[in-house]
Amino acid sequence: MPASVHIVGAGLAGLAAAIRLSAAGFAVTVHEAANQAGGRCRSYHDPALDMMIDNGNHLVLSGNASVLAYLDDVGAGDALSGPPHAIFPFIDLATRERWTLRPNDGRVPWWVCDSNCRVPNTGFSDYIALARLLWSGPRQTICEVIDCHGTLYHRLMRPLLLAALNTDPREGCAALASAVIRETLGAGGRACRPLIARDGLGPAFVDPALSALNQRGADVQFGRRLRAMSADGERITALQFGDEPLQLRSEDVVILAVPPMVAAALVPGGLPVPTEFRAIVNAHFRLSAPPDLAPITGVVNGLVEWLFAFPDRLSVTISAADRLLETPRETLAEQIWGEVSIVAGIEAALPRWQIVRERRATFAATPTENAKRPPAETRYKNLVLAGDWTATGLPATIESAVRSGHRAAALVGKMAAH
Repeated sequence: MPASVHIVGAGLAGLAAAIRLSAAGFAVTVHEAANQAGGRCRSYHDPALDMMIDNGNHLVLSGNASVLAYLDDVGAGDALSGPPHAIFPFIDLATRERWTLRPNDGRVPWWVCDSNCRVPNTGFSDYIALARLLWSGPRQTICEVIDCHGTLYHRLMRPLLLAALNTDPREGCAALASAVIRETLGAGGRACRPLIARDGLGPAFVDPALSALNQRGADVQFGRRLRAMSADGERITALQFGDEPLQLRSEDVVILAVPPMVAAALVPGGLPVPTEFRAIVNAHFRLSAPPDLAPITGVVNGLVEWLFAFPDRLSVTISAADRLLETPRETLAEQIWGEVSIVAGIEAALPRWQIVRERRATFAATPTENAKRPPAETRYKNLVLAGDWTATGLPATIESAVRSGHRAAALVGKMAAH
């Protein structure tokens, strides 16, 4: 068994690897450059709202097996809440029409035959045509495989795929969309129940993991920015955090779980990584959600795409939001609140608000960028990669991040076995 496993990065990928390896008896040290864990999946106190909020709104589906396994691993299996069956309320802001998508539990999609369960003004044949997406190639875009016009596309497929890929489906990778559909909607309603961390991302994903690592004797160090790695032939030999390098023994292993551009700069000899990114904009409004408002509502023909209702706030997510990066914050808040008030049925002036813009939230999920994603294994025998940007077969989601961490831990286990 390796003397030590050094995990660089305490986002969900790094935490997932650390949890699996510490449970297997490995000596684990986690090095995190920031002063908190979680990466893009964390909670923090926002001074403008004077309350705890999440840095982004992350929707988990019941088919996200790696995420649910991670929560079980850290003792937080009950941290997510959701309806007993798949149910997705929608509103079209152009027409003010509302409907609810209700996929049936089983794999045979009977719901597409029921006008009360499917998108209004769509028919069975519209859904059958979507099956072409399941056999798409890695170089195809979504709109080269399915028709990106019509009611079903604009009222269902575009909102779902835009959220999953954080990339406009006109340029989005069809193979990544296919993987998402296969594991969720294509697997039946049991796999697409919406699950939300009602008490926040930190209490659900981060705090229990740090507690479990502490109980197992793992060392989690914050404010530890890796500045360089040294290599000698086939192995990483030292990690440079400060003035004194951390020398690695021959049996030590490193898991690099940092953003792609950081990884490319750190790995000796370079590393092919995605170089194009897409932004996400989140808006938070401090007020009590109406009691009849669904936990999540899809919005069509608006600036808002998804509205999340928490007991003490309403939160909005807008994907592929590069176009909004230069819009004044006050203008954004007013525009978003105007739509939120319609969706939620609230007649009130703009409440206390916060706008959170992540310029490089995910890699652009295009065929070109997807082809740049490296595997977990590297040219160095004791260096493994983890992160939602590695070649997981999924877009940059929580499921992808956790899956990459589990895969990295499995590779370290194989190293130990040999």
